[in-house]
Amino acid sequence: MAFVTEALFRDDGYLAEAEAEVVAVNARGGIILDRTIFYATSGGQPGDTGRLSLADGRMVEVAATVTGETKDEIIHVPPTDSDLKPGDRVALAIDWERRLKLMRMHTACHLLTVVCPFPITGAAVSEDDSRVDFDIPDAGFTKEDVTARLMELVRADHPVATRWISDEQLAANPTLVKSKNVRPPTGSGRIRLVLVGADGSVDSQPCGGTHVRSTGEVGEIHIGRIEKKGRENRRFRIRFGPAPAA
Repeated sequence: MAFVTEALFRDDGYLAEAEAEVVAVNARGGIILDRTIFYATSGGQPGDTGRLSLADGRMVEVAATVTGETKDEIIHVPPTDSDLKPGDRVALAIDWERRLKLMRMHTACHLLTVVCPFPITGAAVSEDDSRVDFDIPDAGFTKEDVTARLMELVRADHPVATRWISDEQLAANPTLVKSKNVRPPTGSGRIRLVLVGADGSVDSQPCGGTHVRSTGEVGEIHIGRIEKKGRENRRFRIRFGPAPAA
């Protein structure tokens, strides 16, 4: 039986602490809660790490967070077996410094899809070096030009927000989906959009990940490399900080 975990991060990515109840511990020691602030690995963004604390002082580290039988079942993975049991109340705390870096990077990846409006063939978000792959026969881009355009969007400090739409609304607006090979999950009756700019004036696309509240929070970023990956694929690597001097 699959459990449903209330994903608090979908409505507020800035929640760093919360309280929850253990509803199950699976055969491999994975902990399932009734609600969580821990993002589970999905869509190129890695799951959160952190800790669960009990009132008696016991603490359980969370080394990874993954989904279970469904996307709504979120499993907190400890490095070793815990003695938690259903009914235990726990205080949740994510590794906030790491999460914030991932939020900034994930938002930067969305900005890159604005600068490079081509079908996405792959992506991976990490704390220091992320990538987005595009279906581009001939890149025609330089890392300097792309960096400059990215920083224009960052400095404009556009708001970043979310909105829920129906499966039918997504079907009526297929251009919202930028991925070439992966479609957002449907069937639940609603799809989460991430909007950049007032009412999505800069960008709007389905995404379940966590993001900062404005592009200005991304900070300084640059394109470290543009790599050729096959005949019609180009990989753009995003890194924090200013571009190194030539």
